[in-house]
Amino acid sequence: MTANRIRVTRVTDAERYLATDHTVWFDEVPSAPAEVQLMGLAPEHRFAADTDGSDPGAYPGIYGVFPLTLTVPGVVPAAGPGSETRQVPCSGLTWVGVHPDHRRRGVLSAMLRHHFEQVHEEEGTYLSALHASEPAIYGRHGYGLASLELEVSLGRGTTLAAPGLDGPAASVTTQLANVSDADVPKRLRECHLGAAPLGTVVGEPDYYARICHELPEHLRDREPWRVLFARRDAADVGFAMFRRKHKWERARPSGALEAWAVVGDPAAQLTLFRRLVDFDLIGTVKICKVGVDDPLLLWAGGPRSTADVATYDSLWVRLVDLPESLQARGWGAPCDLVVEVTDRSAPWNEGRWRIRADAGAATVERSTAEAEVRLPVAALGSAYLGGGNLVALLRAGLVEERRGGAVAELSRAMRTEVAPSAAFGF
Repeated sequence: MTANRIRVTRVTDAERYLATDHTVWFDEVPSAPAEVQLMGLAPEHRFAADTDGSDPGAYPGIYGVFPLTLTVPGVVPAAGPGSETRQVPCSGLTWVGVHPDHRRRGVLSAMLRHHFEQVHEEEGTYLSALHASEPAIYGRHGYGLASLELEVSLGRGTTLAAPGLDGPAASVTTQLANVSDADVPKRLRECHLGAAPLGTVVGEPDYYARICHELPEHLRDREPWRVLFARRDAADVGFAMFRRKHKWERARPSGALEAWAVVGDPAAQLTLFRRLVDFDLIGTVKICKVGVDDPLLLWAGGPRSTADVATYDSLWVRLVDLPESLQARGWGAPCDLVVEVTDRSAPWNEGRWRIRADAGAATVERSTAEAEVRLPVAALGSAYLGGGNLVALLRAGLVEERRGGAVAELSRAMRTEVAPSAAFGF
């Protein structure tokens, strides 16, 4: 392998890029042209690994990047309304795949090193994030599990009780639209930007055009995705993206409705959920991408009041520029300690750092003092959105404490009052 160095460069052959993707993911190959299949993934955001003598029809490895904004903890609430969160640039890692003929040869490691170097060199972007197809892989490369998501199944007609929100919800109406409607991508993005809770990723306009574009192969025996907009004072304030599937049992309608995401403030979400559980011919309603502290389970009366609740990992976060990443978010409590960080994939993060947080902000600087906490960069990624518990990682033996109480001090400063919500897939 030393004589056949892995080179990672920007993709010049879209067909070869797609051939690799189809080989890795082994789904039905769409008939649409390459640029239609790659909609939303700009040419300058497509990368591939290559070696001498590799198959000219497929790359040894590929990856892509979606430019995103990530909603992270803001400054302390006393700073005023809206200060609890802020949106920062984030590089969304996607389309990652290694050709079966090149597995276990360092291709993925080479691509991730290239990605980290690209992000590190980019002005104003300090973070990478992804959704993991195989979670065990990415922790080894410094990604930490930063949020969880629930998949909640409800029966038709489920009562959603929220007496304190009935008044605000009464001012919200709903309007049905199709994803093929020309203005829907723009409306989705504007809603998403306006109601982006902690942990949310928001894409560029082309990302929403991609979500709304359905290939014929994806529509066999399926209803096209539909959008239910929540509106207040003639303006969009939320949406639910869903599709239905016909089913009959003993001459009774028992169709299934699946909502991919529900976005909006609590009153808008309540209105949307109540509408989703009231569609004709539907027996079960599955709501995806529900955050662990989202109000749906409370409105339904708890987990046992639902048909089923499943838990999955949502967003994995990677601090590519450690000091800038930590300084870009808000801090909920004071702390002053020295951490020793291990980071083999981004060696510029290795070493000891003094973290001093006060009044909602932090400074992070190199230090020669003795470390009070020793931890992998992935642990900071897991705590970055405010939901990860560093004390739990300490108890699990994944973080090392060298001064009693130091991990709890850091954890309190990074934790948020409400856990991050689930993030859109990308």
